[in-house]
Amino acid sequence: MKTKSKQPEEKGFFEKVKETISELWEGTAEKAEDLKEAASDKIDDLKEAAGDKIDDLKDKVTAKKAPAAKKASTTKTRVSAKAGQVAAKAKTKVAETKAKADKAVSKAKTEGAKAVSKAKSEGARAVSKVKAEAGGAKKAVAAKADKAAGAVKRKTTAARKSA
Repeated sequence: MKTKSKQPEEKGFFEKVKETISELWEGTAEKAEDLKEAASDKIDDLKEAAGDKIDDLKDKVTAKKAPAAKKASTTKTRVSAKAGQVAAKAKTKVAETKAKADKAVSKAKTEGAKAVSKAKSEGARAVSKVKAEAGGAKKAVAAKADKAAGAVKRKTTAARKSA
């Protein structure tokens, strides 16, 4: 008769480690993608703002064309510099996040390897202990069997003599 357990099966150590690693990796990958998208959006916004400013300045150009052009190029230079700074910051953040993810993954792998090593050594110790105990039990059973066989032989011999 089979009885089904009402409780869910518990996951093993390695499944838990595997899930933790995958959760960490997914979280950091998503965060890196978000940072990359935010940086590209910011760069696009800055470029667009710079383009709008340049267009506004071109519309206002009249007799003082040279000062306006100078102002526009200065603004464009500033915006380009700012865009470069934002891009550099985004790259730095992405690199830091990736480094943290790599560190977490390597730590989890190391812990998993240690656990596997420990489990193997404990298993080997248990096997050798069981073998030693089984060897002793075999010898004891063999001695008892020999003793019992000798007693049976003596009884049969005595029964034959008396018969």
